[in-house]
Amino acid sequence: MLTVFDKGEFGQRLAKVRKSMAEKGIDILVEADPANMYYLTGYDGWSFYVPQMVLVPLEDKEPVWIGRGVDLGGAKLTCWMKPENIIAYPEDTVQHPVKHPMQFVAQEMERRGWGKKRIGVASDCNYYTPRADDALRASLPNASYVTADLLVNWVRLVKSDAEIAKMREAAKITERIVDTFYTVMRPGTRQCDAAAEIIKTATGGTAAFGGDYPAIQLFIPIGVQTQASHLTWTDQVIERDQTTYIECSGVRHRYHSPLARSIHFGKPSQKLIDTNKAVLEGMEAALEQARPGKTCHDIAAAWQKVLDRAGLKKESRIGYPTGIGYPPDWGEHTASLRKDDPTVLVPNMCFHMILGMWMDGWGFESSETFRITDKGAECFANVPRGLRVIE
Repeated sequence: MLTVFDKGEFGQRLAKVRKSMAEKGIDILVEADPANMYYLTGYDGWSFYVPQMVLVPLEDKEPVWIGRGVDLGGAKLTCWMKPENIIAYPEDTVQHPVKHPMQFVAQEMERRGWGKKRIGVASDCNYYTPRADDALRASLPNASYVTADLLVNWVRLVKSDAEIAKMREAAKITERIVDTFYTVMRPGTRQCDAAAEIIKTATGGTAAFGGDYPAIQLFIPIGVQTQASHLTWTDQVIERDQTTYIECSGVRHRYHSPLARSIHFGKPSQKLIDTNKAVLEGMEAALEQARPGKTCHDIAAAWQKVLDRAGLKKESRIGYPTGIGYPPDWGEHTASLRKDDPTVLVPNMCFHMILGMWMDGWGFESSETFRITDKGAECFANVPRGLRVIE
Protein backbone atom coordinates (compact mmCIF):
# COMPACT_ATOMS: atom_id res chain seq x y z
CA MET A 1 0.00 0.00 0.00
CA LEU A 2 1.02 3.59 -0.63
CA THR A 3 -0.68 5.03 2.46
CA VAL A 4 1.59 7.67 4.01
CA PHE A 5 0.27 7.63 7.59
CA ASP A 6 -0.48 4.72 9.90
CA LYS A 7 -3.91 3.64 11.15
CA GLY A 8 -3.27 5.24 14.51
CA GLU A 9 -2.95 8.65 12.88
CA PHE A 10 -6.16 8.14 10.91
CA GLY A 11 -7.92 6.94 14.06
CA GLN A 12 -7.05 10.17 15.86
CA ARG A 13 -8.33 12.23 12.94
CA LEU A 14 -11.60 10.30 12.79
CA ALA A 15 -12.14 10.73 16.52
CA LYS A 16 -11.89 14.52 16.18
CA VAL A 17 -14.20 14.57 13.16
CA ARG A 18 -16.77 12.38 14.92
CA LYS A 19 -16.72 14.66 17.95
CA SER A 20 -17.65 17.56 15.67
CA MET A 21 -20.28 15.44 13.91
CA ALA A 22 -21.89 14.60 17.25
CA GLU A 23 -21.98 18.26 18.23
CA LYS A 24 -23.79 19.07 14.97
CA GLY A 25 -26.16 16.12 15.16
CA ILE A 26 -24.75 14.32 12.11
CA ASP A 27 -25.02 10.54 11.74
CA ILE A 28 -23.32 10.20 8.34
CA LEU A 29 -20.91 12.74 6.86
CA VAL A 30 -20.66 12.97 3.06
CA GLU A 31 -17.24 14.49 2.27
CA ALA A 32 -16.23 15.34 -1.31
CA ASP A 33 -13.28 17.70 -0.81
CA PRO A 34 -10.16 15.75 -1.94
CA ALA A 35 -8.02 17.34 0.80
CA ASN A 36 -10.48 16.12 3.42
CA MET A 37 -10.74 12.72 1.73
CA TYR A 38 -6.97 12.42 1.87
CA TYR A 39 -6.98 13.48 5.52
CA LEU A 40 -9.53 10.82 6.46
CA THR A 41 -8.57 7.91 4.20
CA GLY A 42 -5.21 8.53 2.54
CA TYR A 43 -6.80 8.47 -0.93
CA ASP A 44 -4.61 10.37 -3.37
CA GLY A 45 -5.38 10.56 -7.07
CA TRP A 46 -6.07 13.14 -9.76
CA SER A 47 -9.69 12.10 -9.99
CA PHE A 48 -11.50 15.04 -8.44
CA TYR A 49 -12.93 16.09 -11.80
CA VAL A 50 -15.67 13.48 -11.32
CA PRO A 51 -17.86 12.85 -8.27
CA GLN A 52 -16.13 10.98 -5.46
CA MET A 53 -16.67 11.03 -1.75
CA VAL A 54 -16.02 9.52 1.64
CA LEU A 55 -18.89 8.50 3.91
CA VAL A 56 -18.02 8.82 7.59
CA PRO A 57 -20.41 7.13 10.03
CA LEU A 58 -20.73 8.54 13.53
CA GLU A 59 -20.51 5.01 14.92
CA ASP A 60 -17.10 3.42 15.28
CA LYS A 61 -16.83 1.90 11.82
CA GLU A 62 -14.44 2.49 8.95
CA PRO A 63 -15.18 5.27 6.48
CA VAL A 64 -16.38 4.26 3.03
CA TRP A 65 -14.65 5.56 -0.09
CA ILE A 66 -16.79 5.69 -3.24
CA GLY A 67 -15.35 6.80 -6.57
CA ARG A 68 -15.13 6.07 -10.26
CA GLY A 69 -14.39 2.50 -11.35
CA VAL A 70 -11.14 3.37 -13.10
CA ASP A 71 -9.91 4.91 -9.83
CA LEU A 72 -10.69 1.86 -7.70
CA GLY A 73 -7.17 0.49 -8.10
CA GLY A 74 -5.64 3.73 -6.90
CA ALA A 75 -7.99 3.84 -3.94
CA LYS A 76 -7.03 0.31 -2.91
CA LEU A 77 -3.37 1.34 -3.05
CA THR A 78 -3.72 4.53 -1.02
CA CYS A 79 -6.67 4.04 1.37
CA TRP A 80 -6.17 2.33 4.72
CA MET A 81 -9.64 0.76 4.95
CA LYS A 82 -10.72 -2.82 4.23
CA PRO A 83 -11.58 -3.70 0.59
CA GLU A 84 -15.31 -3.86 1.33
CA ASN A 85 -15.18 -0.18 2.28
CA ILE A 86 -13.52 0.89 -0.99
CA ILE A 87 -16.24 0.88 -3.64
CA ALA A 88 -16.67 1.99 -7.26
CA TYR A 89 -19.83 3.35 -8.84
CA PRO A 90 -20.78 2.16 -12.36
CA GLU A 91 -18.86 3.70 -15.25
CA ASP A 92 -22.06 4.40 -17.17
CA THR A 93 -22.95 7.09 -14.61
CA VAL A 94 -19.87 9.19 -15.44
CA GLN A 95 -20.91 12.49 -17.04
CA HIS A 96 -24.26 11.02 -18.08
CA PRO A 97 -27.17 13.37 -18.87
CA VAL A 98 -29.64 11.41 -16.71
CA LYS A 99 -27.78 9.00 -14.44
CA HIS A 100 -25.59 10.32 -11.64
CA PRO A 101 -23.02 8.66 -9.32
CA MET A 102 -24.84 10.01 -6.27
CA GLN A 103 -27.74 7.71 -7.09
CA PHE A 104 -25.39 4.77 -6.56
CA VAL A 105 -24.07 6.39 -3.37
CA ALA A 106 -27.63 6.64 -2.09
CA GLN A 107 -28.24 2.97 -2.88
CA GLU A 108 -25.09 2.01 -0.99
CA MET A 109 -26.18 4.10 1.99
CA GLU A 110 -29.57 2.39 1.96
CA ARG A 111 -27.86 -1.00 1.81
CA ARG A 112 -25.86 -0.13 4.92
CA GLY A 113 -28.96 0.99 6.81
CA TRP A 114 -28.21 4.70 6.56
CA GLY A 115 -31.20 5.73 4.44
CA LYS A 116 -33.07 7.40 7.32
CA LYS A 117 -30.09 8.95 9.09
CA ARG A 118 -29.17 12.60 9.58
CA ILE A 119 -26.74 13.25 6.74
CA GLY A 120 -24.17 16.04 6.81
CA VAL A 121 -23.31 17.59 3.46
CA ALA A 122 -20.87 20.38 2.66
CA SER A 123 -22.72 22.42 0.06
CA ASP A 124 -20.08 25.18 -0.10
CA CYS A 125 -17.49 22.90 -1.69
CA ASN A 126 -15.81 23.19 -5.09
CA TYR A 127 -16.17 19.46 -5.64
CA TYR A 128 -19.80 18.91 -4.61
CA THR A 129 -22.12 20.28 -7.26
CA PRO A 130 -25.79 21.29 -6.99
CA ARG A 131 -26.63 18.39 -9.29
CA ALA A 132 -24.84 15.95 -6.98
CA ASP A 133 -26.73 17.31 -3.99
CA ASP A 134 -30.07 17.14 -5.82
CA ALA A 135 -29.39 13.53 -6.87
CA LEU A 136 -28.52 12.47 -3.31
CA ARG A 137 -31.57 14.10 -1.74
CA ALA A 138 -33.94 12.78 -4.39
CA SER A 139 -32.54 9.26 -3.94
CA LEU A 140 -32.69 9.37 -0.13
CA PRO A 141 -36.04 11.04 0.54
CA ASN A 142 -36.36 9.58 4.05
CA ALA A 143 -33.10 11.03 5.30
CA SER A 144 -32.73 14.43 6.94
CA TYR A 145 -29.92 16.78 6.04
CA VAL A 146 -27.57 18.95 8.07
CA THR A 147 -25.17 21.59 6.74
CA ALA A 148 -21.62 20.41 7.35
CA ASP A 149 -19.63 23.10 5.56
CA LEU A 150 -15.93 23.06 6.53
CA LEU A 151 -16.46 20.55 9.35
CA VAL A 152 -13.34 18.55 8.48
CA ASN A 153 -11.44 21.70 7.48
CA TRP A 154 -11.78 23.09 11.01
CA VAL A 155 -10.52 19.81 12.46
CA ARG A 156 -7.50 20.02 10.14
CA LEU A 157 -6.64 23.46 11.51
CA VAL A 158 -4.56 21.92 14.32
CA LYS A 159 -1.92 19.60 12.88
CA SER A 160 -0.50 16.42 14.36
CA ASP A 161 3.24 16.00 14.82
CA ALA A 162 3.25 13.66 11.81
CA GLU A 163 1.70 16.40 9.67
CA ILE A 164 4.18 19.00 10.93
CA ALA A 165 7.00 16.69 9.84
CA LYS A 166 5.60 16.64 6.28
CA MET A 167 5.33 20.43 6.23
CA ARG A 168 8.94 20.74 7.33
CA GLU A 169 9.94 18.47 4.45
CA ALA A 170 7.84 20.56 2.06
CA ALA A 171 9.68 23.65 3.30
CA LYS A 172 13.03 22.11 2.38
CA ILE A 173 11.75 21.79 -1.18
CA THR A 174 10.44 25.36 -1.04
CA GLU A 175 13.90 26.60 -0.12
CA ARG A 176 15.33 24.94 -3.24
CA ILE A 177 12.55 26.39 -5.40
CA VAL A 178 13.27 29.94 -4.24
CA ASP A 179 17.01 29.41 -4.72
CA THR A 180 16.33 28.37 -8.32
CA PHE A 181 14.12 31.45 -8.75
CA TYR A 182 16.99 33.67 -7.62
CA THR A 183 19.30 31.93 -10.10
CA VAL A 184 17.22 31.68 -13.28
CA MET A 185 15.25 34.93 -13.22
CA ARG A 186 17.52 37.23 -15.22
CA PRO A 187 17.06 39.94 -17.85
CA GLY A 188 16.98 38.39 -21.33
CA THR A 189 15.31 35.17 -20.08
CA ARG A 190 11.75 34.29 -20.99
CA GLN A 191 9.36 33.79 -18.09
CA CYS A 192 8.37 30.36 -19.41
CA ASP A 193 11.98 29.17 -19.53
CA ALA A 194 12.55 30.30 -15.96
CA ALA A 195 9.28 28.61 -14.94
CA ALA A 196 10.41 25.34 -16.52
CA GLU A 197 13.58 25.28 -14.39
CA ILE A 198 11.70 26.21 -11.23
CA ILE A 199 9.07 23.52 -11.78
CA LYS A 200 11.82 20.98 -12.43
CA THR A 201 13.30 21.83 -9.03
CA ALA A 202 9.90 21.58 -7.34
CA THR A 203 9.29 18.15 -8.83
CA GLY A 204 12.78 16.85 -8.09
CA GLY A 205 12.59 17.92 -4.47
CA THR A 206 15.75 17.19 -2.49
CA ALA A 207 18.33 14.43 -2.54
CA ALA A 208 16.49 12.84 0.39
CA PHE A 209 12.92 12.97 -0.97
CA GLY A 210 11.02 14.02 -4.08
CA GLY A 211 8.47 16.76 -4.64
CA ASP A 212 4.81 16.61 -5.60
CA TYR A 213 2.56 18.82 -7.75
CA PRO A 214 1.26 21.97 -6.01
CA ALA A 215 -2.36 22.87 -5.48
CA ILE A 216 -1.66 26.31 -6.99
CA GLN A 217 0.52 26.87 -10.01
CA LEU A 218 3.67 28.93 -9.94
CA PHE A 219 3.34 32.75 -9.89
CA ILE A 220 6.35 34.66 -11.28
CA PRO A 221 5.00 37.96 -12.68
CA ILE A 222 7.37 40.63 -13.98
CA GLY A 223 7.11 44.38 -14.36
CA VAL A 224 3.57 45.70 -14.50
CA GLN A 225 2.25 42.16 -13.97
CA THR A 226 3.31 42.42 -10.31
CA GLN A 227 0.31 44.66 -9.62
CA ALA A 228 -1.75 41.44 -9.80
CA SER A 229 -1.84 38.60 -7.30
CA HIS A 230 -2.59 35.49 -9.35
CA LEU A 231 -0.90 35.62 -12.74
CA THR A 232 1.08 32.65 -14.03
CA TRP A 233 3.94 32.86 -16.55
CA THR A 234 3.95 33.91 -20.21
CA ASP A 235 6.72 33.86 -22.83
CA GLN A 236 7.52 37.50 -22.06
CA VAL A 237 11.23 38.35 -21.77
CA ILE A 238 12.49 39.70 -18.45
CA GLU A 239 14.01 43.18 -18.71
CA ARG A 240 16.15 45.39 -16.52
CA ASP A 241 14.51 47.89 -14.18
CA GLN A 242 11.71 45.45 -13.44
CA THR A 243 10.51 43.80 -10.26
CA THR A 244 9.51 40.15 -10.10
CA TYR A 245 8.24 37.95 -7.34
CA ILE A 246 7.66 34.26 -6.81
CA GLU A 247 4.79 32.72 -4.90
CA CYS A 248 5.32 28.98 -4.71
CA SER A 249 5.27 25.94 -2.51
CA GLY A 250 7.22 22.78 -2.12
CA VAL A 251 4.90 19.81 -1.64
CA ARG A 252 5.56 16.61 0.25
CA HIS A 253 2.82 13.97 0.33
CA ARG A 254 0.23 16.72 -0.44
CA TYR A 255 1.46 18.96 2.41
CA HIS A 256 2.44 22.48 1.38
CA SER A 257 4.72 25.15 2.79
CA PRO A 258 4.19 28.26 0.62
CA LEU A 259 6.63 31.14 0.36
CA ALA A 260 6.95 34.41 -1.54
CA ARG A 261 10.08 36.44 -2.28
CA SER A 262 10.90 39.32 -4.65
CA ILE A 263 13.73 40.55 -6.90
CA HIS A 264 14.37 43.93 -8.50
CA PHE A 265 16.72 44.19 -11.49
CA GLY A 266 18.61 47.47 -11.43
CA LYS A 267 18.19 50.35 -9.01
CA PRO A 268 14.91 50.18 -7.05
CA SER A 269 12.81 53.28 -6.58
CA GLN A 270 12.62 54.93 -3.19
CA LYS A 271 8.94 53.97 -3.09
CA LEU A 272 9.84 50.30 -3.47
CA ILE A 273 12.60 50.54 -0.87
CA ASP A 274 10.30 52.20 1.66
CA THR A 275 7.47 49.74 1.05
CA ASN A 276 9.81 46.79 1.44
CA LYS A 277 11.05 48.21 4.73
CA ALA A 278 7.51 48.64 6.04
CA VAL A 279 6.51 45.13 4.98
CA LEU A 280 9.48 43.59 6.78
CA GLU A 281 8.72 45.59 9.93
CA GLY A 282 5.07 44.62 9.70
CA MET A 283 5.93 40.95 9.28
CA GLU A 284 8.06 41.00 12.42
CA ALA A 285 5.29 42.71 14.35
CA ALA A 286 2.73 40.19 13.13
CA LEU A 287 4.91 37.17 13.90
CA GLU A 288 5.47 38.51 17.41
CA GLN A 289 1.72 38.07 18.01
CA ALA A 290 1.69 34.51 16.64
CA ARG A 291 1.61 32.62 19.92
CA PRO A 292 -0.94 30.63 21.95
CA GLY A 293 -3.77 32.65 23.44
CA LYS A 294 -3.55 35.40 20.84
CA THR A 295 -6.04 35.60 17.97
CA CYS A 296 -5.92 35.94 14.21
CA HIS A 297 -7.13 39.50 14.81
CA ASP A 298 -4.09 40.25 16.97
CA ILE A 299 -1.72 39.22 14.18
CA ALA A 300 -3.56 41.33 11.60
CA ALA A 301 -3.85 44.33 13.93
CA ALA A 302 -0.09 44.35 14.60
CA TRP A 303 0.56 44.35 10.85
CA GLN A 304 -2.00 47.08 10.23
CA LYS A 305 -0.46 49.32 12.88
CA VAL A 306 2.85 49.32 11.00
CA LEU A 307 1.11 49.83 7.67
CA ASP A 308 -0.83 52.81 9.01
CA ARG A 309 2.36 54.38 10.30
CA ALA A 310 3.92 53.99 6.85
CA GLY A 311 0.87 55.44 5.09
CA LEU A 312 0.21 52.23 3.13
CA LYS A 313 -3.00 50.31 2.45
CA LYS A 314 -3.70 46.63 1.92
CA GLU A 315 -7.37 45.66 1.60
CA SER A 316 -6.99 41.87 1.56
CA ARG A 317 -6.38 39.57 4.51
CA ILE A 318 -2.73 38.75 5.24
CA GLY A 319 -2.96 34.99 5.68
CA TYR A 320 -4.81 31.74 6.03
CA PRO A 321 -4.23 28.20 7.33
CA THR A 322 -2.41 25.81 5.03
CA GLY A 323 -1.38 22.16 4.92
CA ILE A 324 -2.94 19.53 2.65
CA GLY A 325 -3.75 20.95 -0.76
CA TYR A 326 -5.37 19.90 -4.02
CA PRO A 327 -6.16 22.17 -6.98
CA PRO A 328 -7.31 24.84 -6.98
CA ASP A 329 -6.11 25.87 -3.51
CA TRP A 330 -3.63 25.11 -0.74
CA GLY A 331 -5.62 27.13 1.83
CA GLU A 332 -7.96 25.47 4.31
CA HIS A 333 -10.87 27.99 4.03
CA THR A 334 -11.32 28.43 7.77
CA ALA A 335 -9.60 31.09 9.88
CA SER A 336 -8.12 34.21 8.28
CA LEU A 337 -5.35 36.52 9.43
CA ARG A 338 -7.49 39.64 9.32
CA LYS A 339 -9.01 42.10 11.74
CA ASP A 340 -12.09 40.88 13.62
CA ASP A 341 -11.28 37.17 13.17
CA PRO A 342 -11.57 35.88 16.75
CA THR A 343 -9.94 32.47 16.16
CA VAL A 344 -7.74 31.76 19.18
CA LEU A 345 -4.29 30.46 18.31
CA VAL A 346 -3.17 27.10 19.71
CA PRO A 347 0.00 25.07 19.11
CA ASN A 348 0.35 23.33 15.74
CA MET A 349 -1.92 25.67 13.83
CA CYS A 350 -0.11 26.50 10.59
CA PHE A 351 -0.58 29.66 8.52
CA HIS A 352 0.72 31.17 5.31
CA MET A 353 1.15 34.89 5.98
CA ILE A 354 1.24 36.47 2.53
CA LEU A 355 2.16 40.16 2.50
CA GLY A 356 1.45 40.96 -1.13
CA MET A 357 1.54 44.65 -1.97
CA TRP A 358 -0.29 44.94 -5.29
CA MET A 359 -0.19 48.60 -6.25
CA ASP A 360 -1.18 50.56 -9.34
CA GLY A 361 1.28 49.34 -11.98
CA TRP A 362 3.74 47.70 -9.60
CA GLY A 363 4.00 45.40 -6.63
CA PHE A 364 5.97 42.77 -4.77
CA GLU A 365 5.45 39.98 -2.25
CA SER A 366 7.01 38.57 0.87
CA SER A 367 5.56 35.73 2.94
CA GLU A 368 6.21 33.06 5.55
CA THR A 369 4.54 29.78 6.40
CA PHE A 370 4.73 29.21 10.13
CA ARG A 371 3.28 27.13 12.91
CA ILE A 372 2.19 28.20 16.35
CA THR A 373 4.42 26.76 19.08
CA ASP A 374 4.35 27.11 22.85
CA LYS A 375 6.98 29.84 22.49
CA GLY A 376 5.70 31.63 19.39
CA ALA A 377 5.99 31.30 15.61
CA GLU A 378 8.23 28.72 13.94
CA CYS A 379 8.83 29.64 10.29
CA PHE A 380 9.24 26.48 8.25
CA ALA A 381 11.53 27.74 5.46
CA ASN A 382 14.92 29.31 6.08
CA VAL A 383 15.13 31.94 3.34
CA PRO A 384 16.35 35.52 4.03
CA ARG A 385 13.51 38.03 3.81
CA GLY A 386 13.40 41.28 1.98
CA LEU A 387 13.71 42.53 -1.57
CA ARG A 388 16.73 41.09 -3.37
CA VAL A 389 18.37 43.67 -5.66
CA ILE A 390 20.32 42.41 -8.68
CA GLU A 391 22.23 45.16 -10.49
